[in-house]
Amino acid sequence: MNEKEPKLNVALLAVPEVTASTLFGMLDIFASSGRDWQALTTGEPGPSAINPYVVARSRESFKALNDIIVTPHYALGQEPRPDIVCVPDFFIMPGDSCAGRFDAETSWLRDCHAGGAVVASACSGALLLAEAGLLDDCDATIHWGFRDMLEKHYPKVRFHPNRTLVVAGEDGRIITGGGGTTWQDLALFLIAKFVSVKDAVEVAKVNLIDWHDLGQQSYASLVSKRHTDDAKIAACQAWIAENYAAAAPVAAMIEMSGLAERSFTRRFSQATGMTPLQYVHAVRLEEAKQMLETTDDAIEAIANEVGYEDASFFGRLFLRNVGVTPAQYRRRYVPLRKAGAAQKQGGG
Repeated sequence: MNEKEPKLNVALLAVPEVTASTLFGMLDIFASSGRDWQALTTGEPGPSAINPYVVARSRESFKALNDIIVTPHYALGQEPRPDIVCVPDFFIMPGDSCAGRFDAETSWLRDCHAGGAVVASACSGALLLAEAGLLDDCDATIHWGFRDMLEKHYPKVRFHPNRTLVVAGEDGRIITGGGGTTWQDLALFLIAKFVSVKDAVEVAKVNLIDWHDLGQQSYASLVSKRHTDDAKIAACQAWIAENYAAAAPVAAMIEMSGLAERSFTRRFSQATGMTPLQYVHAVRLEEAKQMLETTDDAIEAIANEVGYEDASFFGRLFLRNVGVTPAQYRRRYVPLRKAGAAQKQGGG
């Protein structure tokens, strides 16, 4: 793209609950495309390939999450016609509903998509796309913490929890990103697709961005923290949290509950969304993840510690549920652990 070519208009939708780091981070990344790499390598900034701007219900400044002040560039409907609309993540409790809270924004999203714009979301931003009806009968991803919410309120969405990015819609104009910093992957993908791969690579190099090719499954909590009014099942959940390494834990929970095995299994599955054995595995793997993150214990020792005598079985189970091997998972946290240790030794 050269200076004579029109810039790509990218609208960033801001709601009062928006996460400012994502909103402004995406704005900075998009604005840097075509500009910063040339500035660093030649001493002269190049022309920006993208025109990013913030859109909200009105142009009045508002206080976003963590008391960050956001001043939108445009009110809804008054912005330059967007080629791409991005919905950054926003704060909402996983059990809450979006129904009726963002009617102006969802109506605007539908209009933009109907007008030919690509519509993309980062993390919880997918909830607004779902509320707008844009994800009905579509594949999508979202932060793992909102999985139950998405499935409960928007059952027509085909959810893929281990995908970093999902491109959907007949013409590929709906793109959802997973959790946390995968907004960076989303921004790079959009630059690569609509500007050039070269520009995307240069932006990644300038900002030292790594592509999250392994997805988000390994970061997810494997145990759904569902609250249940079933006192017998809640007591079993509390017990297994402390006794996950016990021999025959399912049999122990059945005995504790005083229920017949079939009744226990049915009530446990209704309360947790998992069978009792699946839940035991999930609790054990969650503890194993914590040990891999924070200790240098041998993987075989960790397997035994959480209740598995067969380390090879533990490895296969970990890979199937987490998406990476125990050794791969540990390698992600070694630099953080070493940095923390060095800081303590240095007296910081």
